[in-house]
Amino acid sequence: MYFTDRGIEELAERRGEEEVTLAWLADRLRLFVDLNPEFEAPIDRLATWLARLDDEDE
Repeated sequence: MYFTDRGIEELAERRGEEEVTLAWLADRLRLFVDLNPEFEAPIDRLATWLARLDDEDE
């Protein structure tokens, strides 16, 4: 398990039963970057990866 998996596990445990929209997630990611601008690049990479999951070209 990676160190970052602890946060992922906590997210799954605390909010795993919730349903959210992608618009809600996008808003939370924007807020996170506004509060933590040093994470802009990794959040952008995550958002791009999520957006392109179904692309067959990649």
